[in-house]
Amino acid sequence: MMAIGMTLNIVGHGVPDLPNWLRHLESLHPKTIDLGLDRVVEVKQRLNLNPPFPIITVAGTNGKGSTCAMLEAILLAAGYRIGLYTSPHLLRYNERVRINGFEASDEALCEAFAAVEQARGEVSLTYFEFGTLAAVWLFVRAGLSAVILEVGLGGRLDAVNAFDADCAVLTSVDFDHMDYLGDSRLAIGYEKAGIFRAGKPAVCGEFDVPYSVLAHAEKIGADLRRIGSDFGYDGLGACRTYGDRSENSAGRGQILPVLQVNSRSIGQKSGEIWTAQVDSQPIHHESDRLLKPNQWRFTSVDGLRLSLPYPAMRGTYQLGNASTCLAALEQLGARLPVSHDDIRRGLLAAVVPGRFQVLPGRPQRIFDVAHNPHAARALAENLRAMPPTGKTFAVFAMLRDKDIAGVVRAMKEQVDRWLVAGIGQPRGASAEEMLRILEQEGLAQRAEAFPSVAEAYRHACAKAVEDDKILIFGSFYTVAEAMTLADSQVE
Repeated sequence: MMAIGMTLNIVGHGVPDLPNWLRHLESLHPKTIDLGLDRVVEVKQRLNLNPPFPIITVAGTNGKGSTCAMLEAILLAAGYRIGLYTSPHLLRYNERVRINGFEASDEALCEAFAAVEQARGEVSLTYFEFGTLAAVWLFVRAGLSAVILEVGLGGRLDAVNAFDADCAVLTSVDFDHMDYLGDSRLAIGYEKAGIFRAGKPAVCGEFDVPYSVLAHAEKIGADLRRIGSDFGYDGLGACRTYGDRSENSAGRGQILPVLQVNSRSIGQKSGEIWTAQVDSQPIHHESDRLLKPNQWRFTSVDGLRLSLPYPAMRGTYQLGNASTCLAALEQLGARLPVSHDDIRRGLLAAVVPGRFQVLPGRPQRIFDVAHNPHAARALAENLRAMPPTGKTFAVFAMLRDKDIAGVVRAMKEQVDRWLVAGIGQPRGASAEEMLRILEQEGLAQRAEAFPSVAEAYRHACAKAVEDDKILIFGSFYTVAEAMTLADSQVE
């Protein structure tokens, strides 16, 4: 009762105390992660949370944050009122809950937390479960057109999955959180496909789709659309066109104009750029000749989107995320129509801090939360695509329950000097643990240890010259600590 009395007192006097609330949330459940829907569903029912708006649920090993940001930006550009729930945050908890493009205020979050606290009674909720219910409580009261919910971990048993998705999006399937999701892509794919709903559209942005995802979609009757089969993208130097499974490496300056357009009627849309229906034959579209290096096109069984700008978010993999986003919006077109101009403006506006984020100035400072081998391979590919200059100093720190060695192996050819540090969290690996793994990978001569990310970052800034790169990666905690320091340097 003391906790409820305390929270009601805070709200009643109009004095938000978000830090106290967050400490309270951390103390409620004995485990940080305790997958299961029973607790969330019970409190959801007590709160009478029945969202009246369409829900887009986004799961995946990597790419969730970028895809959510593009969905939000495009729908906002179209004039809709949008709610977005993501995790984890970098600098402020408020980042997790966005309403119509703005972070929720401390006051709003405290009011939502108080409502969940009063409704839960003796039900023990985890930090993430509590936060998910509070976010949806705010969304229901905000008069929104649609809401985007990012899965925290897995999908099937994640708190977000207590709310039915009108469109489920699966961005990628790879190895991470294996203690909870299983040690195979089949097992992990099954857990992530748990967000699919019978008779509802599901969009998968993974080219190498595990059979478990396909089998689950078929079993429950979800309308699954797959990249490489039902939709894709192509542009100069990057081609992932549906139907032919083609794949160009970045930088070759080629287009493979092989588009299989099926028998669905497409027709010409007024004011937008689409193709007319053709028979099921490969076509060479006039746009092949006109496609410019800074443009790409989205192709699907329902038509084409031509002359699209590259997303503002850097990275060769962002076209895959953008295509997955457009495929989801295509499936929701009857309820949430968007124009070609909405898409253009949204792609150019969407930004997610800490995803291959390059700060202005010299030496270049690159922040990336890559914390598993799949994300590290994408980061390495992005670094290879950059003009070769100087040395690359890596400020590197990870959680010990991640595949640290796998990340190192993915990045070893891109890093000249490893500056490893400890993370001041219970799950954080120490600098000594990080150093041992680098030694095992034969990188001892190129590595040195620091007690904190801040000290490693300061050392990198002192040693790097104008043509060098400073890369900060390995965890949200790593990026957040260095980014805070970078912000203070600007001030």
